[in-house]
Amino acid sequence: MTEPVGDRWAEWLLERRFGGDDGQRAKFLDGLIPWRDRILKNAAVKPGETLLEVGVGDGLIAFGALDLLGENGRVIFSDISQDLLDHSRALAGEMGVVDQCEFLLASADDLSGLDGESVDIVTTRSVLIYVEDKRRTFEEFFRVLKPGGRVSIFEPINRFKRPEPSNLFLGYDVAPVQELAQKVREVFRRIQPMETDPMLDFDERDLFDLAEAAGFAEVHLNYEAKLVSNDAYFDVTDWDIFLRSAGNPKIPTLEEAINEALTQEEAERFSAHLRPLVENARRRGTSAVAYLWATK
Repeated sequence: MTEPVGDRWAEWLLERRFGGDDGQRAKFLDGLIPWRDRILKNAAVKPGETLLEVGVGDGLIAFGALDLLGENGRVIFSDISQDLLDHSRALAGEMGVVDQCEFLLASADDLSGLDGESVDIVTTRSVLIYVEDKRRTFEEFFRVLKPGGRVSIFEPINRFKRPEPSNLFLGYDVAPVQELAQKVREVFRRIQPMETDPMLDFDERDLFDLAEAAGFAEVHLNYEAKLVSNDAYFDVTDWDIFLRSAGNPKIPTLEEAINEALTQEEAERFSAHLRPLVENARRRGTSAVAYLWATK
């Protein structure tokens, strides 16, 4: 396992999400570019504007916005992780754009470090799934936006097709070892109960209602759901990377969960069944996402 690179958010975003593999990281980030471009297109970015990226993470959207904003535009990098802000600051220095950037340590539901009506655009990607008080978050977005300002959001809708049937584990058919899969699944369910965890307790309709309740005058939402056969989980077919990866910052890697839930004999039996399915992308995958954009 790679040594931690900072707090749990930075460690996950830069390492544990990819099983510590640089090749997998590059492949994954390339796959995010279409999402980034849609978020920025929905935001209708104009030269010279100020864009606030909430939960900036590795800076994918924020850095992508700089070309659209032009030399007179400005980006505010906001995150709850000082380590990730430092990471983005270092990248901005390498790119020679640090003079156009501001770095703000803040949670999505408390942007009190910014004045009201001070930014033109707010963007987020996969941030609200970690926020308990989503209503307050939308109210903060509305507060910091200038009149006519826009918010553009992307969120996975993790409630879709949850819970899985007992014969499936992450979309893989584990019917012959489903009693072992259930033990591993319970490790994750204890940490993130479907009824109360912020990653799972909302859907696309809630996002729309929250934006309307916050006061946005115009709200748009695109919801996309799909079922794909012979699909690799996050494009991972390497068994070691699959084992060392964690789906989000709150949960263990699969390897850690297996070691917690199963005996050595059970772990070997479970892995012997699951491994060839992973390596051959024998998965029935379902997913749903929402793009929301709104104008103040």
